Amino acid sequence: MPEPIKNRYEFVLFFDVENGNPNGDPDAGNLPRLDPETSRGLVTDVCLKRKVRNYVELAKGNAAPYEIYVREKAVLTAQQQRAHEALGEVDKKADKTAQARAWMCRNFFDVRTFGAVMSLKEFNCGQVRGPVQLAFARSVDPVVPLDVSITRMAVATEREAAEQGGDNRTMGRKSIVPYGLYRAEGFISAHLAAQTGFCPDDLELLWQALESMFEHDHSAARGKMASRALIVFEHESALGNAPAHKLFELVKAARVTDSATPARAFEDYAITVDEAGAPAGVKVTRRL
Repeated sequence: MPEPIKNRYEFVLFFDVENGNPNGDPDAGNLPRLDPETSRGLVTDVCLKRKVRNYVELAKGNAAPYEIYVREKAVLTAQQQRAHEALGEVDKKADKTAQARAWMCRNFFDVRTFGAVMSLKEFNCGQVRGPVQLAFARSVDPVVPLDVSITRMAVATEREAAEQGGDNRTMGRKSIVPYGLYRAEGFISAHLAAQTGFCPDDLELLWQALESMFEHDHSAARGKMASRALIVFEHESALGNAPAHKLFELVKAARVTDSATPARAFEDYAITVDEAGAPAGVKVTRRL
């Protein structure tokens, strides 16, 4: 196995949505998530991790060492059973749970990247704290979701057609954000990477996923979404050379068109990075 990464990283990802729902809230009728105090849009960390997982599964074909543990409709006990079966009988003095946890890290990209709670009663594989962590994404400006009425021109059954008296135009609703630019911030720990085996190849795959994950996630519900900027801060050491919040403050997104009217395109913003203000020992790279 390749050596784990030796440096700490932080990153800022900007992505946008046009006429779509970037992350519906099941507790609010699947409306786009909002901060009620500021009306800024929200996208959860688990939503973004799901898109990374989907990209890696497409890019690597769900084969070791890039299998995905948390897949749609996956039975997690069955995934963990494979680890115990692969280990077979071990010395009674050995910690089989620890060995199973290491097997899961070697074979599953999302386990060694994001971590996982695998301490199920059957086929226990313990818990893994992943080196890559994401915060909620938040829109740069307030967004106002639109609730749009829609109709359909067909019915599912003859009975439904009869009940409607030949009028098949069933009404429905669809919630969208006309436009929103979102900012997400992330952290990568070299010390946790050493525990899971997260290596430079995994890191490069993560960057590729963040850059391209929306290209393979298009749907009518999500509208047009795209990654717009990815700024990476690489520290010279494992402990880091500057506080993360100081690095995040170097990245700004500001309106360049009339702020009295709502933003409706990425061109309404300018993203700037104060590279000259970066602390010593921190390398700044803009990948997008």
